[in-house]
Amino acid sequence: MMMRVFKAAAGAVATAALLATALSGAQAADYKEEYKVSTVVPAPFPWGLAAEKWVELVRERSDGRINMKVYPGAQLVSGDQTKEFSAMRQGIIDMAVGSTINWSPQVKELNIFSMPFLMPDHAAIDALTQGPVGKELFDIIEKRGVVPLGWAENGFRELTNSKRDIKTPADLNGLKIRVVGSPLYLDTFTALGANPTQMSWADAQPALATGAVDGQENPLSIFTVAKLQNVGQKHVTLWGYVADPLIFGVSKRVWDTFTPEDQDLLRKAAQDAGTYGIEVARKGITEKDDSTLKEIEGLGVTITRLSDAERQAFVDATRGVYEKWAKEIGPDLVKTAEESVANRKK
Repeated sequence: MMMRVFKAAAGAVATAALLATALSGAQAADYKEEYKVSTVVPAPFPWGLAAEKWVELVRERSDGRINMKVYPGAQLVSGDQTKEFSAMRQGIIDMAVGSTINWSPQVKELNIFSMPFLMPDHAAIDALTQGPVGKELFDIIEKRGVVPLGWAENGFRELTNSKRDIKTPADLNGLKIRVVGSPLYLDTFTALGANPTQMSWADAQPALATGAVDGQENPLSIFTVAKLQNVGQKHVTLWGYVADPLIFGVSKRVWDTFTPEDQDLLRKAAQDAGTYGIEVARKGITEKDDSTLKEIEGLGVTITRLSDAERQAFVDATRGVYEKWAKEIGPDLVKTAEESVANRKK
């Protein structure tokens, strides 16, 4: 009698195990053969490296069940990087490691990172992304149809040009500066007396080479990898006027097809890839490690480091832009950001 009960129980356990395996297999069968991950720039840029690390970690941790592939150059949206977020919402793009700047046309609150001179150092960026501002932004993004998983970093955007050293706002008068497709950037450079020109990064490099534009603003990792000194960019000004955090995101339509276990796997992999990406983005441009700055100077490029008084002149010149956009973004969010920066741990 006891033996029959034991065999029946064992059979039930085996049946349950087979059923679980079958359900797991059925779920895996519903997964796509490949998930497309959109980025603007590839490896060896820090942006591309963070995306590739995410792909690698997910593949390893899922034992190859979840296969992702990075598509750089915003090629999934025909090169128009500002359409990336909308394409994810619609399920046209599965996933992305996206710029807060490029997503800001659809999520106006992301303009917080482009508020001129809000963030004076890396600790300030961390205070925003890892604090209440970051949490609120993630809540907003998810309500718009994209599930945000973690932060990476493109870095502080420094100014370069082919004409002269920039030490004062007056030095920018009349210079044609390539900027990203955001009205806030147009307002900022117009306030500084420059002639801002919006264009994609793909169009920017040939425009610099031909002199159609005089300069651009981007993280120094872009400068070194893209070798901007070869397209006339011989003057760099370190002013850290805005930064460009990156977000690992998944289309809500795609996200809902994953099991809770795989959702957790994707999130943790994104966070680990983000930590790696931030380390790469900051390498060589800090007080403890200025190797990238020395490398750039070794290329015959002049680097201008602003004094506190010189930087303040730029702050004053763009204050009207800051106040205008504080209303656009939301005064409460801006106030929270200012408090987070003021209370940051340096």
